[in-house]
Amino acid sequence: MSLPTYDQLMLPLLKLLSEQQEAIKFGEMARLLAESSGLSQEELSLRLSSGTKTVFYDRTGWAKTYLAKAGLINQPKRGFCELSPIGRQLDLVKLTSITNEFLMQFESFSNYKLGISKEKQEIQQEKNIDRTLLKKSDDQRTPDEIIIETTELLKESLKSDLLKLVKENNPAFFERLVVDLLVAMGYGGSHQDAAQAIGKTSDGGIDGIISEDRLGLDKIYIQAKRWENTVGRPDIQQFKGALADQVAKKGVFITTSTFSKEAKESAGKSGIVLIDGDKLTSLMIEFGLGVQVERSFHIYKIDQDRFDEENF
Repeated sequence: MSLPTYDQLMLPLLKLLSEQQEAIKFGEMARLLAESSGLSQEELSLRLSSGTKTVFYDRTGWAKTYLAKAGLINQPKRGFCELSPIGRQLDLVKLTSITNEFLMQFESFSNYKLGISKEKQEIQQEKNIDRTLLKKSDDQRTPDEIIIETTELLKESLKSDLLKLVKENNPAFFERLVVDLLVAMGYGGSHQDAAQAIGKTSDGGIDGIISEDRLGLDKIYIQAKRWENTVGRPDIQQFKGALADQVAKKGVFITTSTFSKEAKESAGKSGIVLIDGDKLTSLMIEFGLGVQVERSFHIYKIDQDRFDEENF
């Protein structure tokens, strides 16, 4: 018996969750799924080439991720899963399988699969871009395209998980995260100076002031909000007013949520830099905050100079 692919695990996973009375830990879910799979211990023990985890555990993880992206699974807290209201509407008895094509009917999954963020969705709507034109079958893509698209898919999944963890932590954690990010990006002078600057002001609409360089020649005013709701124009206007009171020229508004179109327009007119949840997690990955390299690949090509006779 061969190991099931991740998509072959999606229906059994949903059926397993439908039998649970409450949210279940992912590790326990994977164990129960393995027990009911009929696979031998030898098959279940097969590991990825990296050696980091078993193939079955990895594929179960991707099955869970894809179902969560489609909204069929909820993750009420870190490491736990449960069937969502949308998932409970499915007739799991009549379904014979769940594939990527099946999941594409759910907008959240198709956005994820196509690498479309909320910001990209807005652009597509404004430009009336036909989503079907963005789809390519595997046999239409070059190997380079597949690598790039898969890398982006992994990155989007990581960003989603990062943002969820940031939101689940307390405000003090978010405050430290902002400090760590700004220092990693080269702002704030020393880490101690930056930590003292954030969260120490009482000027309405300003959460902190940080040096733009190590010499402290210029200041950047910070607004950092761990929010769920969209940041609107009034929030930006309040921040602009606070900056004006300080005769400040530079401001950064950081949030775990998103900015409305009106908020972006208002910020653009005054030079305020906006960092939403998507941009925040991109910067975290870029500067190595809260992430680590699991493995790396090198793609080689011919060094033509080595075979050029004129070089000998």
